[in-house]
Amino acid sequence: MAKLLAPFNSKAALWVKGRKGLMPCIKTAMQLNDQPIIWMHAASLGEFEQGLPVIESIKKQYPQHRLLVTFFSPSGYEVRKNHPLADWVFYLPMDSPINAVEFINAVKPSIALFIKYEFWYFYLSELKKHQIPTLLVSGIFRREQLFFKWYGGFYRKMLLKFTHFFVQDKGSADLIKDLVQPNSITISGDTRFDRVLTIATARKQFPIIEQFCANHPIIIAGSTWSEDDKVLQHFTKVHRNAKFIIAPHQISRERLAECMQRYPSPILLSEFESLSSNQLNNFQTLIIDNVGMLSSLYYYATIAFIGGGFTNEGIHNTLEAAVFGKPVVFGPVYDKYLEAVEMVEIGAAFSAETALEMEVLLDELLNNSDAITKAGQAGAFYVSTNAGASNKILDYIQANLLLIN
Repeated sequence: MAKLLAPFNSKAALWVKGRKGLMPCIKTAMQLNDQPIIWMHAASLGEFEQGLPVIESIKKQYPQHRLLVTFFSPSGYEVRKNHPLADWVFYLPMDSPINAVEFINAVKPSIALFIKYEFWYFYLSELKKHQIPTLLVSGIFRREQLFFKWYGGFYRKMLLKFTHFFVQDKGSADLIKDLVQPNSITISGDTRFDRVLTIATARKQFPIIEQFCANHPIIIAGSTWSEDDKVLQHFTKVHRNAKFIIAPHQISRERLAECMQRYPSPILLSEFESLSSNQLNNFQTLIIDNVGMLSSLYYYATIAFIGGGFTNEGIHNTLEAAVFGKPVVFGPVYDKYLEAVEMVEIGAAFSAETALEMEVLLDELLNNSDAITKAGQAGAFYVSTNAGASNKILDYIQANLLLIN
């Protein structure tokens, strides 16, 4: 399918290009290695960020081990292919009996970490065959998944390949407890809490952003899709006292052009940075045209709008904003994200069904500083009290001697 789409879709083209000559490249890289390897597989960028605090903890404790990271999606590989913590970053070769055998024989990992949703039958089977410890990190299970259908026997077999499951919540543990080995489940929570706390502690500062914000109310819309733009468009045009920072989920030329068309007095960040000081106040909307700033940008927000909630995909990372004590708003598609559900329940986040409801919600918050403060404090407390999943995973690895110093 990806090959058919490649001529018409840049992401599919990257997916195909990245797998050309992939296995020989992996084998060549591994031939030069004489140290034990930790293998982490993540579907995409979000899952990589989810696994990163675990890897950071493991590498501190086992510095002689080298790190191999694999991705399924270009959105992870293209952004993190040069990450300083990783010794190698590759796409994962397609899941097949031959590829799995060749990959595991070449890499010979000491441990394998699969992040959140990743289930590949032949790779898991080969890891099991070689008795390589295989952990699911920040796993989350829902009743509608194929594991729990009457016809889901093939998928249930994959669960038996894992050594241990670190799941986000009790509901997930309850769903799989009768399908896996006894004592192979730990309710660890979500490692993203650890990740956003680390980011907040070492957040990047952007003087140019401070100049743009000045003393205006700031709404930062992060990881937005076209559907989110349509919801926000009218609100931005009738609230001239506020300023808006828009960070689209994709920064293709087409998406950036769409954002420039929809929002009032817009400018791309790359162009804004080259302006003289007396020109900086001429713009109401700043469009972020790079990757990597958003998690630190939320610090400057009065309110954070999290994109994806008006699409079928669902919302993106709410914790990146909550860690800075910012109230969070998003569309109606968030039920698959435990942290979003819980943040709504404690008053740290708010959801709107329609563009009109979103306008009313944003107005109410902007006109009530106490409500903004209360929601922000609830979110920051929620993040801080849910940290610690990475340490639980490291403790398990050490207690069971899965890696040797």
